[in-house]
Amino acid sequence: MIQSFADWLVYGIIGLDSASHLAGALNFFVYDTIKILLLLFLISSIMGIVNAYFPIERLRSYLLTHRLFGAQYLLASLFGAITPFCSCSSIPLFIGFVKGGIPLGVTLSFLITSPLVNEVAVAMFLGSFGVQATAIYVASGIILGCIGGFVLGRIRLERYLSDWVKHVQAQSEQQTMRWEKDNTTFVKRLPTIVGDAWHIVRSVLVYVVIGIGIGALMHGFVPEGFFEQYMSRECWYAVPLSVVLAVPMYANAAGIVPVVEVFVAKGIPLGTAIAFMMAVVGLSLPEATLLKKVMTWRLIALFFATVTIFIIISGYIFNMVL
Repeated sequence: MIQSFADWLVYGIIGLDSASHLAGALNFFVYDTIKILLLLFLISSIMGIVNAYFPIERLRSYLLTHRLFGAQYLLASLFGAITPFCSCSSIPLFIGFVKGGIPLGVTLSFLITSPLVNEVAVAMFLGSFGVQATAIYVASGIILGCIGGFVLGRIRLERYLSDWVKHVQAQSEQQTMRWEKDNTTFVKRLPTIVGDAWHIVRSVLVYVVIGIGIGALMHGFVPEGFFEQYMSRECWYAVPLSVVLAVPMYANAAGIVPVVEVFVAKGIPLGTAIAFMMAVVGLSLPEATLLKKVMTWRLIALFFATVTIFIIISGYIFNMVL
């Protein structure tokens, strides 16, 4: 329905030619902005209900005080793998986790894996590259989330969350305590929950618009064939260069799989192409812009650097194995 509205607005009302770069960029911008804002409002409302009734403090305490031998990171990565979100669409759920006080390393495991692996991309990958390549791709995405979340969690980065997130966390805990003390009914809690969700949407609106705007420009105006010339089989630096070139791009895993197929058909090694794909969906500039609302630049830099290193390593391993 959102896509139909974007098509109607851009091609019908505004009257742009569907084949033009401007139309493609604007259509992408309208669709993704509406989608992410709706997701943010819906997920924020759901997480508000969860925070109001679920003993989130008990879960947080359990995760912090019990030795789970990494199972919490694996579960977060698996949850990320089954959620059909791109990097920007994953952020509303990430905000909900952080708001609920879930340990940052665990939430980052979800944030890393969620855009990298989803069922649509897996099905497309299976049809294009076979069982072995698909299994390695899925396993690497989940392992990347586990290791990345574990490493970042061990650094104790909570102090680098933005003041806005800390304020939202404190308000949420205080509100829940008041409701519990007064035995407030769900009907009376709902307006506050919805109001808080709307407040979150308004707080990140500018970041959403800027982030999706960057992605739309890249989506609509980067010329076809621009990247192939820099991803040659002979270059030892092809994998890291592919990752760097991919960062300004923005797409979900399902949207980038056909591009990977084209790259491979043109002789680019599969590992290099997969590294490019992972960087596109997991390290986009629009994602960084959205994350600025919940993280300081230092934390964003650490997050991107960690994921970049692991993606580059994965690319080299893919090229050796496949």
